[in-house]
Amino acid sequence: MIRAALLSIALFTSIAQAQDWKPVGLALGRAGSMQPGDVYKAGFPRSDLHVRVGGVAVKAPLALGSWVAFKAVGDSEAVLMGDLVLTESELPLVMSKLQEGGIEQTAVHNHLLGESPRVLYMHIMGRGVPTKLAAAVHAALALTGTPMASPSAPATTPPLGLDTTAIAKTLGFSGKVAGGVYQVGVPRLDTIQMNGVVVPPAMGVATGINFQSTGRGKAATTGDFVLTASEVNPVIRALRDHGIVVTALHSHMLGETPRLFFMHFWANGDATKLTEGLRAALDQMNVKKAG
Repeated sequence: MIRAALLSIALFTSIAQAQDWKPVGLALGRAGSMQPGDVYKAGFPRSDLHVRVGGVAVKAPLALGSWVAFKAVGDSEAVLMGDLVLTESELPLVMSKLQEGGIEQTAVHNHLLGESPRVLYMHIMGRGVPTKLAAAVHAALALTGTPMASPSAPATTPPLGLDTTAIAKTLGFSGKVAGGVYQVGVPRLDTIQMNGVVVPPAMGVATGINFQSTGRGKAATTGDFVLTASEVNPVIRALRDHGIVVTALHSHMLGETPRLFFMHFWANGDATKLTEGLRAALDQMNVKKAG
């Protein structure tokens, strides 16, 4: 009886949370989903862009996924964080529109090297009424080629071409498949705060490792390691020892504690060897140790 009552309360709470965020999804123009840490997150893959790195045609979930995430603070406010994938011509227009809407930029930079066409990444934050923040994001994205409608589910799912079981076993962390890409998230053990607000991993402070098959047991891998200062160079050495190129090292946030650095990487080669190199890098960090 008590268990049934508790389940009813939990169900009611989850439904209430979904209803609370529905107006935000409407303002964004695309519904999001609840993530661990009471985070409401929506993705906007840049499927309109046809980007190549060397001989690899980059799928949107590999490195071209814009996203925004909200976390409630108080009764009527939310904190917004996000990462927008933009072309050079789109960037100044988006920055101006976001500033008009009260959303600030915390970083603008590259994640890749030698890609064509060139893409830039704008990290953003805001605090206020969540529907107003969402409307400001929508107005900014409307100035870009970002597809705003929710994508329809594919009629068939082509083979991934990757041994995800082996990848997960080597890394010690399992992931999910999205749009032909295997995505793994690795949260830090630290509690991250920004301006006094705890930032859950789903708001961009988990290490992201993505794999896209390039055929015959090979994969392109990219993403970013979330590091403290003392971890930066040990991770660089681990990656370089395994043929993985560091493409960028920079901040994504302002005023966070502890101070974090984000290290982006790229490689295209034997999937097993690359996974071993990524595991070696994770072993240099304050994350849950792989079993």
